[in-house]
Amino acid sequence: MDQLIGGGKPGGGQPAGGGKPGNSSPLGGPGGGPGGGLGGAPVGGGDLVKDGTQASFRADVLDASMQVPVIVDFWAPWCGPCKQLGPIIEKAVKDARGAVKLVKINVDESQELAAQMRVQSIPAVYAFFQGRPVDGFVGAQPESALKQFVQKLAKLGAGGEQGPSPIDEALEHADAALKDGDHEQASAIYSQILEHEPDNLKAIAGLVRCCIAVGELDQAKIFLDQVPAAQAGDPGISGARAQLELAQAGQKAAGQSQELRARVAANPKDFEARFALAQALFAGGDKEAGVDHLLEIIRMNRAWNEEAARKELVKFFEAMGPTDPLTLSSRRRLSSVLFS
Repeated sequence: MDQLIGGGKPGGGQPAGGGKPGNSSPLGGPGGGPGGGLGGAPVGGGDLVKDGTQASFRADVLDASMQVPVIVDFWAPWCGPCKQLGPIIEKAVKDARGAVKLVKINVDESQELAAQMRVQSIPAVYAFFQGRPVDGFVGAQPESALKQFVQKLAKLGAGGEQGPSPIDEALEHADAALKDGDHEQASAIYSQILEHEPDNLKAIAGLVRCCIAVGELDQAKIFLDQVPAAQAGDPGISGARAQLELAQAGQKAAGQSQELRARVAANPKDFEARFALAQALFAGGDKEAGVDHLLEIIRMNRAWNEEAARKELVKFFEAMGPTDPLTLSSRRRLSSVLFS
């Protein structure tokens, strides 16, 4: 899984390249830890924008955030996206006319602070209010998004609703990245969530699915084995486990796909071959074709091998999730076959 976590280390002076605006995590950069992605450096006095250091962290950010939200921008001179984001966010903060403050932290000059915050991808922007982290993002953002970010904080400082927790927002970003096939980004965010909440079942399930997607089945099993027995029935965990079992079965049959196709073509009632082909297709990403073959077995001989095809199809549904469009349509098709 090392290749999934990635992320440059600002503390070591290595460019991180910035996060992806569409899937950036409110918790910070890839592989962030406790306080990473939600760490920052305080703002003090009447200055709306100022440079901060590790020594001024408490006064400039934590103490100052007791009055108004404080944004912390982790940047470095060599970081191209940082140079793009900096002036835009400074303007947005100044336009807020004191409702929000900004502290800029040069990670090259505050490497220990960056390490403590587990900042591994820059620019990394975190927001604090009343001494605790409330929001954040990683990577360059469009000006419209930055304005909304600052306005949201200004409203919070004025007594507005806080909205979703950073963990919940991070999960949304990770789930979106996973859905879009960006397994590296999704894995990085899930891993960071687990640094904050080691028992977060949604993050564990998401990380397992990332492992499966890139063929790291052994690593996926390790993550699942760490889930306490009392929580093994969680829908997200059971779905991830079903996906792993299907991937393992499909991996065994993958090398025989051509042979299995030939056997099915020669004898449509070769249910053993059709069943194995369905597993291989599903594991290989052609989920609909896998479903089709199982439904065909059920249509021709529901009782075959103690209803193995129907049971496997239920496992498909569990792996895809109850709201997946293919699950919904396939359930309707199954009902039609069973009750026709």
